[in-house]
Amino acid sequence: MAKTSEEIKAILEQFTIPFFHLEKRFPLLPGKADKKAESLLLGISEEELKSYRENITQNAKQAALELLKEDAIIDCLDSLPLDGSETIAVLGDSITEDGQGWFEILKQVLELSVEKADFTFINAAIGEETSSEALKRLDRDVLINEPDWVFVALGTYDAQRLNIVPDRTITPLSVTWENLESIQNIVGEYVSNPVIWITPTPVILELLAENPLYQYTIQEEDLQQVRQLVAGKDGVIIDSLGSRMGKEGPEAWNYVADGLHHSLTGHMNTVRLVLKKLSESKVATD
Repeated sequence: MAKTSEEIKAILEQFTIPFFHLEKRFPLLPGKADKKAESLLLGISEEELKSYRENITQNAKQAALELLKEDAIIDCLDSLPLDGSETIAVLGDSITEDGQGWFEILKQVLELSVEKADFTFINAAIGEETSSEALKRLDRDVLINEPDWVFVALGTYDAQRLNIVPDRTITPLSVTWENLESIQNIVGEYVSNPVIWITPTPVILELLAENPLYQYTIQEEDLQQVRQLVAGKDGVIIDSLGSRMGKEGPEAWNYVADGLHHSLTGHMNTVRLVLKKLSESKVATD
């Protein structure tokens, strides 16, 4: 029994806790911020949950410190169109919700490097969401915060094919196009700076198929079509070819064991490109 318990904890640590934040999924529940309740839901103690969260945050900070040792990163930071007072938001799925993911690493980089930083970061990403689900939350979770910059990192889960319905993606490509177009138009009405689009990266299909936690596949030919839609949007495009996890295809060290979510190394690749593109962008003026 003890061995099984430890196995479950290992699964929670790697595949659940980094991508699960109760207050995001159930924002209207009065007890959403109750960490004891969250720990009970996960089947661990409150102290264990706190320790997991602290380790995740520390991992993101350490990744940021490693990036700040790179000359190219320092050069980008000198050219960012930011003064340290901005509200920066992201709409995304579990790859972005990750507590040690690219958005959290970016937050650490900016807070550590920008003088008198007083940023507000809004991570409005929720695990495994399609563009349809994210669109429904755009006003409530993003626009209500009056952001100066908005990242959109969606599309991976639009391309999933359920094991019980393998002959089609869960979201038709035409619907993905309409959702992204709506997001672009709505954000454009409220935010003067260009939307920053993060393209979905390839998945290591063999690793995903081996993992019993996932009841779907995500094939590259489907992802490529979604990626082309994202790359065709107005605004700033991060990694139009989706090659940041490997120029010749996805490289295993850039992923965790499921072949879907990114490792710290993979997330750092995204942050490098974000900083490079952002340093080349111009802040909008009234």
